[in-house]
Amino acid sequence: MRTQNREIRRAQRDVDKSRNDIEKQEKQLEIQIKKAAKEGNKQLCQTLAKQLVQLRKSRTRTVAVGANIGAIGSKSKIIQANNKMAEAMANTTKTMSEMNAQLKPQQMMKTMQDFEKENQMMSMKEEMIEDTLNGILDESGDEEEQDAVVAQVLDEIGIEITGKMASAPTPSRELGSTSTAKSKFSDSEIEAQLAKLKM
Repeated sequence: MRTQNREIRRAQRDVDKSRNDIEKQEKQLEIQIKKAAKEGNKQLCQTLAKQLVQLRKSRTRTVAVGANIGAIGSKSKIIQANNKMAEAMANTTKTMSEMNAQLKPQQMMKTMQDFEKENQMMSMKEEMIEDTLNGILDESGDEEEQDAVVAQVLDEIGIEITGKMASAPTPSRELGSTSTAKSKFSDSEIEAQLAKLKM
């Protein structure tokens, strides 16, 4: 198409050049005809007039040829545009055909269903594991830790009470058998401390 366009432009330039040459010759003939008429040379005037008529016919033909060449150039551009459009449509059709060949709706639907199924199973298993871990950590661990803290406190209190009891004075015989030594911690105080630890 580029070669054709180049040839059309060259032909158009040649026609335009020929028309310009004919117009120059027309002007020269008109000058010669006027000169011959002033000189009274009738025969020369008729001969030059005949040439002028032929030149004008040639100029008219060059104008028609130039118009036809222009029309051919326009048609060539239209054909070129249509050709590019056809090539683009062919490439698009090929691409769409390849895409349609790769797309398999049934397989895609099955894949999506399998994905959803596995996703639900994974979520269920994750919830089961999380519930199990929460049950172990919330129930067993907390109870064991609470029991350990209470046992430790009771041991400390028992040791302290035993030490106080060992250092307490023995009952005096002079006071009689009804007098007894009192511990530093009463039962109500021990129960109050245990209650604070469990809070």
